Amino acid sequence: MDETAPWARPQDALARVVEVLREPRPGLLPRLSEVLEPLVPHLAAAQLSGVCAYSPANTVGPAEFADAFGSLVISRLGERAMAEAGPGRPWQGKAQLAGEERPLVVVTTTPGGGKGAVLVLVRSDGRPLTTDVLEILQHLWDLMVAHSDHRATDSAPTQAAVSRVSANARAWAIAKSTGAHSAALTAILAPLRSADLDDAAARRAATELAVTALLDLRRSADLDRTLSEEPADAAFARLARELRPLLRHTKVRLDVAPPADAARSVPADLAYTARDAVRVAVLLMLDQDKPGRMHVSWQFADGLAGHGTVLRAVVRGDGLGVLAADALGAHRTAERIAALGGRNTVEAVPGWGATVTVDLPLALPEPAAGDPLDGLQPRELEVLDQLARGRRNRDIAAALHISESTVKFHVANILAKLGVASRGEAAALAHRAGLPAGLHLAS
Repeated sequence: MDETAPWARPQDALARVVEVLREPRPGLLPRLSEVLEPLVPHLAAAQLSGVCAYSPANTVGPAEFADAFGSLVISRLGERAMAEAGPGRPWQGKAQLAGEERPLVVVTTTPGGGKGAVLVLVRSDGRPLTTDVLEILQHLWDLMVAHSDHRATDSAPTQAAVSRVSANARAWAIAKSTGAHSAALTAILAPLRSADLDDAAARRAATELAVTALLDLRRSADLDRTLSEEPADAAFARLARELRPLLRHTKVRLDVAPPADAARSVPADLAYTARDAVRVAVLLMLDQDKPGRMHVSWQFADGLAGHGTVLRAVVRGDGLGVLAADALGAHRTAERIAALGGRNTVEAVPGWGATVTVDLPLALPEPAAGDPLDGLQPRELEVLDQLARGRRNRDIAAALHISESTVKFHVANILAKLGVASRGEAAALAHRAGLPAGLHLAS
């Protein structure tokens, strides 16, 4: 059987690509897994991406794989793929996962100016994939990551706000987990290093293992921080590179002043919004104020009461000074700033020029307690809706046009996310939340 047959015609391949790209961001990996199942049968899929600041590592599949795939594990598989297959080429091999050596295919890519992304598929069997299948995998993953990069750069205001809340919850969980594991391992090291214990060789071996585990924990925390944050100097340098082409064919002189605290990191969504605000301000000044010189700066400053430290982006031009107070309403920029708890001001003095100032608070809002179903992905909500109707896996698979194994994966994830032990408890919780009335599905 030719596994590429469902992808053989261009129109069929494009239809599958569109199906994946239309999925809301939280459901991208599950939908990608479904679409790739006929092409590459697999038990689980995992991804690691710097595009998504609040949830860089995701897994689809049984709970055993969710526990096995951490950001550090996926990162190392990506490094191995790059080393053994090279950039832009999927790698096929085996790795120890969930207590067994599993056949894998690993796909890597790096979006323009991004931090890179890794896709891992845990194969159902170890048969080598054909060159055609590998090329399809690579092109689809390249397209998905580029599309996600654009989504993150130009995200809707509500998505930016949700992203910050989720990032805060994730950062808190990382800090708590790292602290707890570090304390436990440090406690283990103390008696193992004691000179009063026998078997020095065993002590040395155990000490080395514990030290390695500590280093892995710290590296994992550093990796998560790298994926969810961006150094201020790197973010500003990227902005400067983006601005120069806008002024290339003008006589406007551009002066830039990067933040003094260059090593400080800022949340990725905040950096996206700050760059977007500056770009829009520059374009508006070029169009309306006709400046001869522009000054762009970022700095960390004290915000208004309750805002703490802010990233302050300032664009100053010496033009006509006619910029309107609501100028940043263009391209929904003001909405994005407001969604992150920020504010913007425009000061224009006729004949002297205009100054646009944007303050974005670095402090993340505390995650709010919400509907218990809010943590479910769109496909999981559909499966839960079917569960609430009392349907079996076979009927759910037929209704949603997916395989029974995929239904089982979703049911396992639903039970884990809702913190319930059975389908009946999940259905009862769904009824209390309004399913199967369709309210959550519509949202």
